[in-house]
Amino acid sequence: MSNPEPHILDLPVFDAPVKLLIVVAPYFKNISDELLLCAKATLEDAGVSSDMIEVPSVGEIPTAIAIAERMSNFDGYVALGCLVRGETALFETASNDSSHALQMMGLSGLCIGNGILAVEAKSQAEARAEAKGRNKGGVAAAAALHLVALSRKWARPSKGVGFNTGAIRLAGENTGPNIA
Repeated sequence: MSNPEPHILDLPVFDAPVKLLIVVAPYFKNISDELLLCAKATLEDAGVSSDMIEVPSVGEIPTAIAIAERMSNFDGYVALGCLVRGETALFETASNDSSHALQMMGLSGLCIGNGILAVEAKSQAEARAEAKGRNKGGVAAAAALHLVALSRKWARPSKGVGFNTGAIRLAGENTGPNIA
């Protein structure tokens, strides 16, 4: 078993509350449970609240995140699950599709920590999921927190809705010379 990988960066500190959604595919229950335990511990260390939902497989994780983004108010997301290579092409398809979908959502502005393991053998997943192993659930949660911190750091003021009141002139208001 490998040594735990420390977080490369310190966990961010937030001025305002942060709420993350953890989306778990529990196909390999012992592995997903360990990923979840590690993710929750990292979020707790950062003082961040979270909700958790389960979906049938890693293929549904991006869809669940997209639905939550449209219909709820989460600051970020943690994707957790495991794929172990089998005898068919399903491994490549599921791994590539879920990874690509999460990456595209991230590029569109969602703050997602990807903790979906894609491994050759279940023993590799166990080593990566354990808190005393590589702690990939905690690493994914930390990644989501760092992305939320960046999005807050670079947030633009709201453009508001409706008219730009600075461009409205009142009737009879002197706006300078009238050029015809």
